[in-house]
Amino acid sequence: MKKLFLAFLVFASTSAVLAQKKVADVAKLNIQTFNFGKVKQNVPATATFVVTNIGKENLLIETATPTCGCTISDYTKSPIAPGKTGTIKATFDAKNIGAIHKTLTLKFAGVDEAQSINLAGEVLEPAAYAKWMTENKSSIKVKDNGGKVKTETKTNVGTTKIVKKTKS
Repeated sequence: MKKLFLAFLVFASTSAVLAQKKVADVAKLNIQTFNFGKVKQNVPATATFVVTNIGKENLLIETATPTCGCTISDYTKSPIAPGKTGTIKATFDAKNIGAIHKTLTLKFAGVDEAQSINLAGEVLEPAAYAKWMTENKSSIKVKDNGGKVKTETKTNVGTTKIVKKTKS
């Protein structure tokens, strides 16, 4: 009888451990790291991460916690239906000059493990940012609908670079 009880106890505890949900079973993020590129000092920069519910039940983001006070997060508070998406927004205050390496820790309801997402880039003081912008402008010639050639100036402002995609 003791052997039967012990075997049942081992089977029950093993089944409980194996039945735990993992983030990869319920959620897929469009990117792991959002790179702001160059950011002007004292101009907040916002990153948006898209999370897709790949599970069979509603997905609820419980928390999106930044590792420092320089980043504020907001996220979809309502349950995300299977196959649908929600967002996680992270706003970085950009007060300090230098490299940006920030992490947010995500917690989903019913999932024991946490998921990390990252912010990257570089904050430049205003004069250095203006110089960088000037050096990174490019002019291109394009034809409008009437066939006339005109020159357009483009800059790197607002471009988003994906540093690392999530594994499928």
